[in-house]
Amino acid sequence: MLNAETYITPQKGIGGSIRNKYEDFYVEEIPETLPSGTGPNTWILIEKVSRNTLDVVLDIARELHLSRKRMGFAGMKDKAAITRQWICISNIKPDELSDLEELLYNVEILKIAQNEKKLRIGQLVGNKFRILIRETADPKKDAGTAQEILTQLIRSGVPNYYGWQRFGKNRPNTHIVGKFLIKNDLKGAVDSYIGNPYLKEANHIKVARELYDEGYHQEAYESMPSGMRYEKMMLRKLIKEKKNKGELTEESYKKALLSLPKPLSRMFVNAFQSFLFNKAVSERVKMGVNHYIEGDIIIDNEEHLIHEFQEDQIQEQIMNFEAHPTAPLFGTKVPLAEGVVGVMERRILVQEKIELEDFKVPKMPKLGSHGLRRAIRFKIWDVKVDYKDEGVLMEFSIPKGCYATAVLREIMKVTVY
Repeated sequence: MLNAETYITPQKGIGGSIRNKYEDFYVEEIPETLPSGTGPNTWILIEKVSRNTLDVVLDIARELHLSRKRMGFAGMKDKAAITRQWICISNIKPDELSDLEELLYNVEILKIAQNEKKLRIGQLVGNKFRILIRETADPKKDAGTAQEILTQLIRSGVPNYYGWQRFGKNRPNTHIVGKFLIKNDLKGAVDSYIGNPYLKEANHIKVARELYDEGYHQEAYESMPSGMRYEKMMLRKLIKEKKNKGELTEESYKKALLSLPKPLSRMFVNAFQSFLFNKAVSERVKMGVNHYIEGDIIIDNEEHLIHEFQEDQIQEQIMNFEAHPTAPLFGTKVPLAEGVVGVMERRILVQEKIELEDFKVPKMPKLGSHGLRRAIRFKIWDVKVDYKDEGVLMEFSIPKGCYATAVLREIMKVTVY
C-alpha cells in the first residue's frame, strides 16, 4: 500500500498471493437500505467480473442513450474480483431494461426493483469479503496464524490505509496528477495522466504514451486501445483545441480535465490527500493505534469531532470503537492536531513543500477540497477463517471507504494489491 510503512501485529506473515483467479476475491456491498419496490427510480443489482464500477455505469448510460448524470451507485468496486452492488437509474421503468444484460460485458443482472429515492455515493454500511490466499507454505498452520492476527485486529482495529486501488496498481499516478492540480499546473496534470509511461504497463500502451510525450497527439490517440477510454477523452479535447486555436493553452488543458467524468476528475486531489494520509497513519499508529495521545483530534462513528472529553473516558470509548483517533486528509479547512501528533502532521506538509491553502486549486476550484479528519483505524466483524488444499480462505466485513487489502497486509506481511 503506497506510503504505508507500519504493521501493528507482531506475527510473521503467512505470505501467499491473492487474485490468482477472479473467484478468489469476492466483494458484496452491505447497503444502508434496499429498494422498496415502488417509485420513479430503478435500482439494478449487478454482479460483475473484471470490470470497474465507473466503466459499467458509462456502458449502461451509452447503451440506454442516457446522461451519465442519471446514474448512481454507492461505491467503487474492485476490477480484479467478482463483485456485487446496486446501481440506480433515475426516472426509468424496469420494463425499459429488459435487454440490458445482453448489451453488457461481464455483467450479470441479478435483480431489478423500483425505489422512491436515488442511490448516492456513500450510501452503504460497508462491504463483505470472501478472499482466498493461495500459495502459502502450510495452509492449515497459516489459517491458525491468520485467525490469531484477525483476533488481535478485532480488538485493536485495522490501520485505515488507502489501498493501491486509490492510486493504481501498474500505474500508481492518480496522486501525482492531484499534486500537479494543487500546484495549479494543469498541463502537468494532463501530461502526467496521458503520457509518462510506467515500467509495468504493456508495450503498446507505453508506445501510445510516448507518442503523446513527443507531441504526436493524433498518432497517440489512434494507437490507444479502447481500455484507455479516459486518456482518449482528454486527447480528443486537446486535438480539437489545437485544430481550432493552432496551439494548446492553459484553457485547453482545463477543458481536457473537464471532459472526464466528475467522479474521476475529483479522484485526483482525493488521491493525493490519501497519499499524505497513509504517511500520517504510518507515523501515528507507531504511537498506538487504539490509544489516545495528548493533542489527538477524536471523532465519533458519525465522523463528528468530539471537542470535550476526559482522557480516561475517551480511552474507554476508543477501546469500545465508539471514538477514534484521527489523521488528516489535508485540505483548506482541516484542523491539525496539537502536541507530538501535530508536529508529525505539520512535518509531512513541510516534506511535501505544500500548504493547506494549496488545496483550494484556484484554477479548478471545483476539484479543491476543504479536507477532513479520518479515523486511523477501522472495525472488522463477521470474521471467519478456514484452510483449503489451495490456501487460506477468509471472510470478513469492514466499513464503507475502508480497504480489505489493509486487513490482508497485516496477515500476509507482503505488498498486497
